[in-house]
Amino acid sequence: MKIWKQLLYWVTTFDSTFRVLLFLGTMCGALLGFLEMAEEVEEGETKPIDEKIFFLLREEDDLSNPIGPLWFEEAARDITALGSYTIVSLTTLFTLGLLLLLKKKIEAMFCFLSVVSGTGLIHFLKIGFDRPRPDAVSHLVNVSTASFPSGHSTIAFVIFLSLTFLATRSLPSKATKIYVVLTSVVIASLIGFSRVYLGVHWPSDVLAGMCLGFFWALLWLGIEIIVFKKYLSRS
Repeated sequence: MKIWKQLLYWVTTFDSTFRVLLFLGTMCGALLGFLEMAEEVEEGETKPIDEKIFFLLREEDDLSNPIGPLWFEEAARDITALGSYTIVSLTTLFTLGLLLLLKKKIEAMFCFLSVVSGTGLIHFLKIGFDRPRPDAVSHLVNVSTASFPSGHSTIAFVIFLSLTFLATRSLPSKATKIYVVLTSVVIASLIGFSRVYLGVHWPSDVLAGMCLGFFWALLWLGIEIIVFKKYLSRS
């Protein structure tokens, strides 16, 4: 426990310069991760590991069935719905309404632009890469767009992290903030895993979507912080 306490103390007490460097480093790392994955997918180098992981999640004697009990499959459907455009749209609208009622116009604009621009970026990239969905197994949920990158994974990281960054500003302690951020990352990651488990995405689609969503959320957070500081200085 002492090691974890020391690590938590170090993470929560670094100076502002290190925070900026860590923020920029994480953002650049996420972007580079996506670009590297995109290049590997374009060259077909992810196919062997994609297929290996994909089929590990299927029954050997019946590839149409994922491994695990029926309740786990139902749970995967429930989890994947959290990243659907319907849920994301409703969550965004309710959040915008709340922020506007609280007279947090800049935060509302940040939330709206991050989600809308992220959604547009996903569609643009899907059209550009035009990667086919896995067709070796039947899809356990309906899909109608290309495979790369995973839209659910990307938008899940964008919306969950964006809302988390807004919410953590009112939390009492840094330990609590870290807990909330990690929880959001876990939930968004589970949404990504569910897409592979349900047979509608290759693992590289999901990993690329996670990196892209992480980068996009951090990018808009940085923009919002800069705009917010300028707004405060003028007022």
